Amino acid sequence: MAEPLAAQARLDEIMRVIAANMVAEVCSLYVLRADGVLELYATEGLNPGSVHLAQLRLGEGLVGTIAVTARLLNLQEAQKHPAFAFLPETGEEIYNSFLGVPVLRAGRTLGVLVVQNRAKRTYRDEEAEALETVAMVVAEMIAAGGLEGLSRPGVSLDLKRPHSFTGAGLSEGIGLGHVVLHEPRVVVTNLFNEDAASEVERLGRALETLRESIEDMLQRRDIAVDGEHRAVLEAYRMFAHDRGWVRRLEEAVRNGLTAEAAVEKVQSDMRARMMHLTDPYIRERLHDFDDLANRLLRQLMGGGEDVLDGVGDAIVVARSMGAAELLDYRREQLRGLVLEEGAATSHVVIVARALGLPVVAQVKGAVSMAENRDAIIVDGDDGTVHLRPPAELESLYGDKVRFRAKRQERYRELRDRPSVTKDGTPIHLMMNAGLLVDLPQLAEAGAQGIGLFRTELQFLVASTMPRMRDQERLYAAVLDAASEAPVTFRTLDVGGDKVVPYLGGFSEENPALGYRALRLALDRPGLMRTQLRALLKAAAGRELRVMFPMVTDMGEMRQARDLLSREIAHLTKFGHAMPTSVKIGAMIEVPALLYQLDELMRLVDFVSVGSNDLFQFFNAVDRGNSRVASRFDDLSPPFLLALKSIADAGARNGVGVTLCGEMAGRPLAAMALIGLGFRSISMAPPAIGPVKAMLLELDATDLSRRMEAWMADPERPLSLRQRLVDFAEANGIPH
Repeated sequence: MAEPLAAQARLDEIMRVIAANMVAEVCSLYVLRADGVLELYATEGLNPGSVHLAQLRLGEGLVGTIAVTARLLNLQEAQKHPAFAFLPETGEEIYNSFLGVPVLRAGRTLGVLVVQNRAKRTYRDEEAEALETVAMVVAEMIAAGGLEGLSRPGVSLDLKRPHSFTGAGLSEGIGLGHVVLHEPRVVVTNLFNEDAASEVERLGRALETLRESIEDMLQRRDIAVDGEHRAVLEAYRMFAHDRGWVRRLEEAVRNGLTAEAAVEKVQSDMRARMMHLTDPYIRERLHDFDDLANRLLRQLMGGGEDVLDGVGDAIVVARSMGAAELLDYRREQLRGLVLEEGAATSHVVIVARALGLPVVAQVKGAVSMAENRDAIIVDGDDGTVHLRPPAELESLYGDKVRFRAKRQERYRELRDRPSVTKDGTPIHLMMNAGLLVDLPQLAEAGAQGIGLFRTELQFLVASTMPRMRDQERLYAAVLDAASEAPVTFRTLDVGGDKVVPYLGGFSEENPALGYRALRLALDRPGLMRTQLRALLKAAAGRELRVMFPMVTDMGEMRQARDLLSREIAHLTKFGHAMPTSVKIGAMIEVPALLYQLDELMRLVDFVSVGSNDLFQFFNAVDRGNSRVASRFDDLSPPFLLALKSIADAGARNGVGVTLCGEMAGRPLAAMALIGLGFRSISMAPPAIGPVKAMLLELDATDLSRRMEAWMADPERPLSLRQRLVDFAEANGIPH
C-alpha cells in the first residue's frame, strides 16, 4: 500500500500478494458500480483480458449473491451451488473451491473479493478472516476515490450512485447543500498493528473507559430511574460486557489489525448481516450496537474535526437527535435536517421548524448511505430526500428554490398591508414561538403578536430545571422583542410525549391522554408557582397574558386561577412591580370543554384552540401513527362544526378566540377558519405570508354564508376540502 503505484497496478499487485500467501490459483476483485453491476476490476489467475469486461448483476452468480447478502461463501465445489453462473470470458470453469467475501464499508457492500483453487478444499476460518481484513483495505481505496476512472468513461462506482428516499415532510421548505453526519463515522486510516499484545491492551483500556461512562450515565441523578431511556442504557451496558463481541474484537487484533480497525471490521460485519433482518426489535438493537461501537471508536481515536468546518450549506443527517443538539450547530450554516426517525411532535422537529429549516423524517438508511460532504437535496414539501443528485435534478430544484424566493419576496411586499379581507373584515395574524431565536421573525413575517409562546421548550432543551431568574430573563426578553405587540404565554406543557428527565419519568400506555400539562402542574404547585412568579416579574409595567393548557373541567381552571392570584398577592406584599393588567386564558384541546363553553368563557379573558390535540382527541386518531394520521380530514363537517361552536361561544360572551394549531398555517384551512368566524389565528412565521395573500382576496361574508349551507346540507361530503378548493379557484384566491 505504501508503494508509489498507479491504481490498477496497485490492485493487480494486491491480487498477486493474496494469491501467493493463500496458495490460491485465482484471486479476483469485483467492484459494484452505480448501475448495480459488479465489474471485474483485477485478477490473478483468470483471463487478464476479461478485466473491466466481465460483469455480473446484483444477485447473479456466486459473486452477485455475496454482494446482495453481505455474507461470505466458502465452497468445496462451486459449480454445484445453485447460484453458480458461468462467465466464459474469464476461464474459471476449471476451478472447484471458492471463497468469496463482501467488501464492506459502514455496512454497505462496495464489491466482492474472491480466491479459487482447482483442488476441492474448504478454506480455513483464519484464511476467511485474512481475506475479510484485506477487503477492508480495498473498501477504503474505493471510498477514497482510488479506483475512479479505471473502468470505461461514464461509469461511476456505487459509492457515488444517486439515491432518492421518501420519508415524511415535517417542516416545509427546500434545502440544497452538503451532508453533515450528526455523529460522523470515524475514518480508520491505521489498519495494521505492529504489536498485537499492546493493541489488545489498548482495546481493553478503551472498553473499560466505555463501560465506566455507561455506568456514569446510569447513575446520573438527572436521569429518571424508570422509563424507555433506562432500557436503552441497560442495552448499552449489556453490549459493552458481551463476551462474544469482545472476543471477536480481540481475535481481529491478534490477526493483525489495530484496535480501531478491529472495531470497524466487527461493526461493519454485524451491521451488514443485521440490515437484512426484518424484525423491528433486532433492528432497533442494531442502532444501539452501532452507537456503542462508534463511542468505542471515538474513545480509541480521540475527538474529531469540526463537522461544519468548511461547509457553508450544511444539511444535518442523523438517526435521531435532541433539540439541544440541533441548537449546538451554527444556524447560519444550516440548510435542512434529515432524520431516520422523528415525528411531527418531536422536540427537534419543533425547534427545526422554529429555525425555518426544512425537515424530512422517517428516512430509513440515510445515515449508512450518506458520506460527509455528499451533495444532498431536502424537500420538506413532499417529503423526499435526494442524495448525490444528478446535475439535471439539482438544476430543477435550483429553479424551484428561486421560484420560492420570488414568492417569498411577494409575501414580504404584503408585510405592511393591513390584514383585512376584501369585504373589510379585520383578521389578526399571530405567530407561534418558543425560543429566543424565533423572535426576529416577529417583524420579518409581519405578525401582529405572539399568539402562542411555548414555555416548555426552555425546559426541554435544558439538562437541569431552569431557575426562576433564568425563566424571568427569557420571558422579559420575549416581551422586549414584542414591544407593544401582545404575547400569550402558555404555561408548562410537559409530560406525555414531552419527557423532561429531571422531572421524573414513567411509562404510560397513552401518553397524549395521560399525566401532562395542567394535570401535572396542579399536582406540583411549586413548579407552577415558580413559573407564574417569573412571568409576573418579567411583565412588570406591561400586560401579561397567561394561558393554561389541557384544561378538562372548570375545577382545574379555578385551581389554576387561585395559584396565579396567590402569586400576585405574594409579589404585591413584598413590593415588587406588577403588570399593568393580567389576562387569563385557557387552551381548548379536550372535547369535554365543548360542552362547558359558556361556563368557561365566564372564567377567562380569552381562549385559544389547540387544533392539533383537539382534532386527534375528537376523532380518536393518533397523529403520530402513519396508518391513521391521514385517515381523517380536519376540514370534515363534524370537526368544523365543533370549531364553529367555539367561535360562536366567544362572540356570544365577548371573549377573544384564537386558533393556534397547524390548521392556521395552511391557507385553505385558514380560509375555512375565517368562514367559521375566527378573527385571530396563530401560526409558524413562514406561513403568515401565504395566509395573508389568501385573506386579502377573500370575501369572508360570502364564504361564511356558503359554509353554513354546506354544513347544513344532509347530502354533504365527508370533507369540505374540494368545495373550498372550488370556491377559492372560482374567486381567484391563492390557496
